[in-house]
Amino acid sequence: MGLEGHCEEDGSEELTFQPGLLGTTMNDVAGPWDHWEGPPASGLYDPANEKEACGVGFIVSIDGLSSHKILRDAQTLASRMVHRGACGCDNDTGDGAGVITAIPHDLYQRILKDEQGIILPEVGHYATGIFYMDKVHNVESEKLFGELVAECDLKILCWRTVPTDNRCIGQVARVSEPIMRQVFVTGHQNDLQVMARQVFVLRKRATHTIKKHGIRFYICSLSMSTIVYKGQLTSEQLWTYFPDLTQPDFKTYLALVHTRFSTNTFPSWERAHPLRILAHNGEINTLRGNVNWMKAKEGVMKSKVFGSDLQKLYPVVEPNLSDSGCFDCVLEFLVQAGGRSLPEAVMTMVPEAWQNDKLMTQEKKDFYRWAACAMEPWDGPALLTFTDGRYIGAILDRNGLRPSRFYVTKDNIMIMASEVGVYDTDPANIVQKGRLKPGRMLLVDTKEKLFIKDEELKLHIAKSRPHGTWLKEQITMDDLIAAHTGPILQNDTLPSLNGTGCNGQLNGGHVSRCTADKRLGMFNYTVETISLLLLPMVTTNKEALGSMGNDSPLACLSLYQPLPYDYFKQLFAQVTNPPIDPFREAIVMSLICPIGPEANILEPSAEQCRRLLLPHPILSLQDLDILKATRFHGWRTKVIDTTFDKTEGPTGLQNGLIRICNEACQAAKNNYQIIVLSDRAAGEQRVPMSSLLSLGATHHHLIEERQRMKVGLILETGEAREVHHICVLLGYGADAICPYLVFETARQLRHEGVIPSTLTDTKIFENYTAAMERGIAKVMAKMGISTLQSYKGAQIFEAVGLSSEMIDKCFYGTASRVGGVTFEVIAQEAFERHSLTYQERECDLWVLRNPGQYHWRAGGEQHVNDPMSIANLQEAVKNNDKSAYEKYKDSANESVAACTLRGQLELVLSSKPIDLSDVESAAKIVKRFATGAMSFGSISIEAHSTLAVAMNRLGAKSNTGEGGENPDRYLNQDPEFNKRSSIKQVASGRFGVTIGYLANADDLQIKMAQGAKPGEGGELPGHKVTEDIAATRHSIPGVGLISPPPHHDIYSIEDLAELIYDLKCANPIARISVKLVSEVGVGVVASGVAKGKAEHIVISGHDGGTGASSWTGIKSAGLPWELGISETHQTLVLNNLRSRIVLQADGQLRTGFDIIIAACLGADEFGFSTAPLIAMGCTMMRKCHLNTCPVGIATQDPILRKKFEGKPEHVINFLFMLAEEVRVWMSKLGVRTLQELVGRTDFLKVKKNRTSKSKIFRI
Repeated sequence: MGLEGHCEEDGSEELTFQPGLLGTTMNDVAGPWDHWEGPPASGLYDPANEKEACGVGFIVSIDGLSSHKILRDAQTLASRMVHRGACGCDNDTGDGAGVITAIPHDLYQRILKDEQGIILPEVGHYATGIFYMDKVHNVESEKLFGELVAECDLKILCWRTVPTDNRCIGQVARVSEPIMRQVFVTGHQNDLQVMARQVFVLRKRATHTIKKHGIRFYICSLSMSTIVYKGQLTSEQLWTYFPDLTQPDFKTYLALVHTRFSTNTFPSWERAHPLRILAHNGEINTLRGNVNWMKAKEGVMKSKVFGSDLQKLYPVVEPNLSDSGCFDCVLEFLVQAGGRSLPEAVMTMVPEAWQNDKLMTQEKKDFYRWAACAMEPWDGPALLTFTDGRYIGAILDRNGLRPSRFYVTKDNIMIMASEVGVYDTDPANIVQKGRLKPGRMLLVDTKEKLFIKDEELKLHIAKSRPHGTWLKEQITMDDLIAAHTGPILQNDTLPSLNGTGCNGQLNGGHVSRCTADKRLGMFNYTVETISLLLLPMVTTNKEALGSMGNDSPLACLSLYQPLPYDYFKQLFAQVTNPPIDPFREAIVMSLICPIGPEANILEPSAEQCRRLLLPHPILSLQDLDILKATRFHGWRTKVIDTTFDKTEGPTGLQNGLIRICNEACQAAKNNYQIIVLSDRAAGEQRVPMSSLLSLGATHHHLIEERQRMKVGLILETGEAREVHHICVLLGYGADAICPYLVFETARQLRHEGVIPSTLTDTKIFENYTAAMERGIAKVMAKMGISTLQSYKGAQIFEAVGLSSEMIDKCFYGTASRVGGVTFEVIAQEAFERHSLTYQERECDLWVLRNPGQYHWRAGGEQHVNDPMSIANLQEAVKNNDKSAYEKYKDSANESVAACTLRGQLELVLSSKPIDLSDVESAAKIVKRFATGAMSFGSISIEAHSTLAVAMNRLGAKSNTGEGGENPDRYLNQDPEFNKRSSIKQVASGRFGVTIGYLANADDLQIKMAQGAKPGEGGELPGHKVTEDIAATRHSIPGVGLISPPPHHDIYSIEDLAELIYDLKCANPIARISVKLVSEVGVGVVASGVAKGKAEHIVISGHDGGTGASSWTGIKSAGLPWELGISETHQTLVLNNLRSRIVLQADGQLRTGFDIIIAACLGADEFGFSTAPLIAMGCTMMRKCHLNTCPVGIATQDPILRKKFEGKPEHVINFLFMLAEEVRVWMSKLGVRTLQELVGRTDFLKVKKNRTSKSKIFRI
């Protein structure tokens, strides 16, 4: 990025930002790779994070009449969806396009007879498909394939080189262009079903055995009815690249087309669609869990048809596939090996939202309930089109988050597409048209010549088996209670509070105070845990709210023995798919889950129903007691102790995990149906292993041993209590959880009078469960997941600060990019908690620790915004006092070192520093600064306009936030008191967005996510919506607002590209910005945003401030901006897209050191939110959500607003002192302009004097 402009005498200037590539090429970053596969994981870039969105459609003769016109109409359809695809950095290489048709028998018969003298068998008696191979190994690959053909009792008729014309394709596509060979295979028998199975086995075996590292071998399709033509092409190039598609005797009765928008510029030929039977527009959010569960199902699958050949089909999901590829594998497997028709297999994998649908017929509901016992849904926003040559159809996900329209003409032709306007026909020729609705299926049966309506189709499938009768085998907790023969633990009895069950005995064995229960300290309960989190849940049945973001240390830096859950950050949807609203769209949400052993999915029967159906994953003490003792239907429960003797020392943790895994595996083999992992035995002599580690290790071990489907995994845990804890446990495979210490603590608090005596044990359980259900639903919805059954085991998390040994053992497949703590460290911290709890001294026996993880406490956890730093900064800015700023800088840097990743770095100073006078001026540097998106509504009009005035005086930029701006602030302004915000934010065009608002902007920023609560909408409660705010937002006073709503208008990357285009039309001179939040894969998303023609990208950290959010969202979602900026910069460079983008870092930036680090990691600009508020007087009381801000900043109360004392000069002073500090660092580094620092990681090194815990990072 270069800076061009001139500086005038008054210090103002005009700057034009021109980003640059920093001289880095793809090969520099990633090293050598097989050119057809794209670069491997390198730095923070990982190809596994690639996303896609697409245009898709089909045209079919319902009567099954073949013609060349069908193909030409498909060409028209595809070319009109060109805007749904994308091009790479060379603008000529498409992200992928293809078509699947019925086999054009006449064409192939003519070609093979003319060229090779071969007569093809009749239609349906041979299989054909196109293979991708490389020039070096193609002969060897064909030979190996021929050997497999013979082993499958088939024979090769011939090979044919597919003619291609690559003159029209881009350079990137040409470099990785494969050799395309088409094979024709036939069998030795007349039974076509047997031959179809042989062809399927052949294709799977060839894919598993021939493809190896360095050998290109990919089968586009191998079928007796369909053929796929596809490649790394645009939807227009497809038709000229393959001359076959132009031949008049290429006749077909169906054609399904697809055009792809990949977030990366490395979309391979192989990943183009259509796949073997599927073309997909959307994203499978639950992919990792779906693949793991499919792998586990291999342990219980049997087939009378395939017999021993079934093992040759494993793994069902082939490695290194996209989400669409994985779905295609399973769908094809269910059809070929599972005895299901194609529409039934699709219904099984993508069910409707049946759980809360009161209008659904009982037969259909019974089918879905049965299917849920056999397979978890593949959940995510998706329009799935599919064909096997007989059926062709489409289905929409349960939320309906992808568009789909269809038409039927008088000549019995159906056209379906993700757009309107793709096919020209006289309206008089249309006999039926409509759109696909959520969860509904569109289907044509070309054999029976029928267009089958959704209701008719699904009812026919639902009635094909006695699902209702089978469901009588399903088990509920009521069944177990009724069958229980021993004493039942009543809710008003709690034996564990007395005797050996409780480790805090006082006064003759009875706990006299809650805080005297030593188990609380052993499991890391604090005063804040009880007062801020648990009490609101059990008394109000809702999660507690907080504000002003998360400025405490990452778990991997904390010195207060954090639990393993705290190392995990929730992932969330942004750009490539939308989050959903779990409350306003409650009809699609469901926490109902069957647990226990799963039966063979390949043979539908009542056995699939013999599972325990739970309405939610939280078990009461009574439920768990009954489950432990049950013998219902021959079920048995194995309780495994997850503690170890303290005499074993820290090594007891790893030894214990091995023991637990072995015991669990043996229990599964010994026909136990339920395994309970219990830490009840924890006490003075036994140290608890984390329930999360025990669960993760057991879950993955059972999957690898193919035993996971035989048992249900239940946790009896004193450790888990928060929403985030429960979500992490569910995400790593827990079937149900009993957080017994929560209920026992709540009972004791009631005994002490802390909570009302009217709250019975039953009511406490119901309230806690209700709060937990709301919390789990919100976390699932952030990622666009609707059902707990899909979320369970899906591992929708990234770890920050866990070593690879822990990931591989307990959380396989989870990203943990900076490495970190080992089993030894975790074990040592568990011992520290244990020894603090059971120390021999009696001091503080009645006091629970309060290290201040939520609010700063003297002597506790460090916070970035500590009182000393706040006081020093406010003194510095009010008096323009440089010595006070120096004190602020020192205290702030100390806090940053204790809390953040960047604090583990230091700068490599130059041996030849330059004079400060030769360094770029502070007046230029401050023009790279911007204030964060804080709306008028979240903060007062006085604070909002003060920020705008300050930034305009600097020549920098302020941001309106998502709440609009009154026209009188951007029209006819006094230059000295200009209240116009340069950055106008649009949250999908929600509040206050008018054409005047858009036209009066230098930047138009699309808010896709917010750092403090990504995946959630910013809510402004009704009591803060005053008349002025309502007028600005064009809404109604007193009515609460949410912006952007989680379910908004940006469903996919192409929708974002269209909104960018619309904003450019509204204001051609404005720079279009997109705000993202740091998470694993954000660099790949940013590449897609760049391809969508945005010019500016903001990467926010997880620690950003907010007016209000649940503590779960503030503490547990999003990643540090250091990771996000680094990944985005690296990925944009790798994609040759960096020159298109100005990159901004945002999130708890405090000092010049932070600015230098951000620039070295790749940032061009820098955003500030909390720091300017502190400069204007904010004291970090964290009362924003209560409208009681004592300094008049985050309030709409007219009395409190009078207390606002902030001035533009305070903000100006802060930013100039910051810029001067940056200049000092630049002089020490030997650089003259800030631009010279961008991407210069060679100026960074890891600190030597770090804590022992942080020394094991791989920074």
